[in-house]
Amino acid sequence: MAELDKEAKEAGITVMNEIGLDPGIDHLWAIKTIHETHQAGGKIKSFLSYCGGLPAPEASGNPLGYKFSWSARGALLASTNTARFYDDNKVQEVPGSEIMHALRPYFVYPGFAFWAYPNRDSTPYRERYSIPEAQKIVRGTLRYQGFAEFFRTLVAMDLLSQEERDFLKPNPDGHPISWAEATSKILGATSRAEDDLVWAVSSKTQFKDNEEKSRVIAGLRWLGLFSNADIIPRGTPLDTLCATLETKCAYEPGERDMVMLQHKFEIEKADGTSETRTSTLCDYGDPQGYSSMAKLVGTPCAVAVLQVFDGTIKEKGVLAPMSWDLCEPLLRTLKKDYGIELKEEVVGV
Repeated sequence: MAELDKEAKEAGITVMNEIGLDPGIDHLWAIKTIHETHQAGGKIKSFLSYCGGLPAPEASGNPLGYKFSWSARGALLASTNTARFYDDNKVQEVPGSEIMHALRPYFVYPGFAFWAYPNRDSTPYRERYSIPEAQKIVRGTLRYQGFAEFFRTLVAMDLLSQEERDFLKPNPDGHPISWAEATSKILGATSRAEDDLVWAVSSKTQFKDNEEKSRVIAGLRWLGLFSNADIIPRGTPLDTLCATLETKCAYEPGERDMVMLQHKFEIEKADGTSETRTSTLCDYGDPQGYSSMAKLVGTPCAVAVLQVFDGTIKEKGVLAPMSWDLCEPLLRTLKKDYGIELKEEVVGV
């Protein structure tokens, strides 16, 4: 998009980007704290930002601890992106194949069991956020405890493969194969019997202990991967799996989604003392109205459009909310007119 900036300016138009939830709301409150810190003569020494679009706790009981409010395919592939970030002033990289091994427990509030992993490339934010002094910069994703073990098993089973397989394509006679047969073929198991399938799964992944193994195997059984239920053939292991996940892991009537977003700043103040600040958003969807994800993605975008129309945003070209001049009116309107704000706290000195 940045490559279109010159053309957009020549056309005299504003193209506003990164103005949903993440990216979007996260930028607004990050820039606020960074602006306030720099204005006071301080420095941002560390910046962590984690966000998760999740089912509310009471709706999170499936083996993934996750439900799909958007493309299952997109959500799964997003969990396999290579990550780059700053740690101790050095660029670190985690290959996509190792991302689920990089998950670590992450404390937000005592009532939640979150795990976090770095997502995509965080290194440009040193320049984008104008924090050259930052020694650590990580943007990442939150998931509930237990997600990583189950996801790693799906990867080890080759169920995220995008390679076309003839046996996963629709049959001319209209009769798809069973999940047990598909799983057997994908794993190269000796038969489609459940004991043989479980043995094949165990041979391809490592479990911490028998309790973890039992929980993951029970989850695979719950998904129907050992059953005689027909697959929904989509050509590849990934797409065929997604067809089942979209059915088994969909939101039920009356269930709520939840968004958790938190920034954590390690700040060196002008007098040399240090403090830790957080900015946190915990929001739940309305089963009778908008989901939290829909509200928090759609509202900032709509506000930005209105501010372009009414002249509040005057700048032309391809924009993103990376300056306080651009962020402040957006943040103020979201807070005043829509009740969307992050709770800011000093949690350590």
